[in-house]
Amino acid sequence: MRWTAWVVAAVVVGIGLSSSPVRPQSAGVQRLYIFDCGEGHAADQSRWSPGVNVGKPLDVSGNCYLIHHARGYLLWDTGVPDEVATMPNGFSGSPGSPVWHRSRTLAAQLTGVGLTPANIDYVAISHTHPDHVGNVELFPQSTLLIQKAEYDWSFQSGKSRIAASHPVQKLKGDHDVFGDGTVMILSTPGHTPGHQSLLVHLPKTGWVILSGDAVHFKDNWDNRRVPANNVDKDQTLASMQRLADVMKQYNAQLWINHDKIQSDQQRHAPEYYE
Repeated sequence: MRWTAWVVAAVVVGIGLSSSPVRPQSAGVQRLYIFDCGEGHAADQSRWSPGVNVGKPLDVSGNCYLIHHARGYLLWDTGVPDEVATMPNGFSGSPGSPVWHRSRTLAAQLTGVGLTPANIDYVAISHTHPDHVGNVELFPQSTLLIQKAEYDWSFQSGKSRIAASHPVQKLKGDHDVFGDGTVMILSTPGHTPGHQSLLVHLPKTGWVILSGDAVHFKDNWDNRRVPANNVDKDQTLASMQRLADVMKQYNAQLWINHDKIQSDQQRHAPEYYE
């Protein structure tokens, strides 16, 4: 009977997010951990909010999220490379981008919750910028869940951090990770060609959307501001609207990855959400 319920749930999910929310199974997501995956400082906030707060410095968070589902572990984003923890002057991906530091490595934080990289079944990344994909090859046996458009785009420069040998599932749109509607990848392009976000159901916390860089901080979200370096402004605005629609449909919280004010108010590993 339990298997039948899972199949029915999967069929409902397959209809699409425009249908009624799926009723999660009790055996779904059990815990969600927030890992500290970088602390960034930028000299000019207007890089992300064109014409607004020009020259105003900005501190940003960089989080990764570990989801413990009854059927396995999913790591969402991998942060700036762990070796940044050994760099006194930090790391910056490009001129004008934040200077990143790491006070704790991702590997150490996994150890802190009793896991190793070998325990992680899936790694899904919102997109392939260095502060999100920096540790992807700590998990060479984990299946990488990434939009095909993003995967192809990352290799165009010849500087992809993803090894060509890495096991990968190239997605073309939304994806139900565990087949029961509790962990759904949402296609939200615009920041990059194959950007994606994550919708998660927690039994006690409820529905949560992990934004990736579909939005960078709350002020941009409230005012629908699009960073100048996004690859497609119209797609970005459409993706923001999509997330707003999903939030309304599921009564979901929006967890904005780089919003340090929000991140500082959340529980970080080894604490967790249920």
